[in-house]
Amino acid sequence: MTYRFIRAIAFSLLAATATLPSFAKETAAADKPTIVLVHGAFADASSWNGVIGELRDKGYPVVAIANPLRSLSGDARYTASILDRIPGPIVLVGHSYGGSVISNAALGKDRIKALVFVSAFAPESGESVAALAGKFPGSTLGDALAAPVPAPEGGVDLYIEQDRFRAQFAADVNAKAARLMAVGQRPIAEGALQEPSGGSAWKAIPSYFIYGSDDRNIPPAAMAWMAERAHAKAAVVVAHASHVPMVSHAHEVAALIEAASRAER
Repeated sequence: MTYRFIRAIAFSLLAATATLPSFAKETAAADKPTIVLVHGAFADASSWNGVIGELRDKGYPVVAIANPLRSLSGDARYTASILDRIPGPIVLVGHSYGGSVISNAALGKDRIKALVFVSAFAPESGESVAALAGKFPGSTLGDALAAPVPAPEGGVDLYIEQDRFRAQFAADVNAKAARLMAVGQRPIAEGALQEPSGGSAWKAIPSYFIYGSDDRNIPPAAMAWMAERAHAKAAVVVAHASHVPMVSHAHEVAALIEAASRAER
């Protein structure tokens, strides 16, 4: 066996180890539930950075999923596949459209000890995000959207106009940070917002809600109604907060997630 061959085998083994999901290694020895964060439309996983910092400082293993934002059923399957690779108990957290994703991804998974909805939709089976968004007056999202962009796979992608992003989505975030968020926003396929939910995991799993009183994407009245319908263990309203309290009020969001993680199911 030549040196070159041995070196090639060693390199292959190192590469295989490097590609193992780091969260699987981290959570295997953890004595706390893994916190899994699912972002919504017009955001990305970095929107959780403040929350992640607070939770990790307290010893929680955290995974922030890159939500595909292509279809509700597909996004839920993708999220569920990641949940299946995480050992031990999990607290599953969704923002905005991500609430619909976690409501489906958690179905039938008994290791999910709590669902946390951050300015998020909690649909009943058969309900779509679009229908819930229009159930109560107050959303100005439609007027802030850019012209739909044709998607390669068919359908269209939706973005928020960059010059309207802060006022619509992140009014309580400082202007510089909001500009970066506007440029880096992830589009959502219009069809994902119209697809009916396949289930409602919050019927079987304890739920917690937190949202801002000045949310312009989802009317606060709609979120209060969904929290009541889900018999939420807690529903926190952050005064004057926008649609992204995990950015502007990371401490309050992290505190609710921690409370959910410590509660008995």
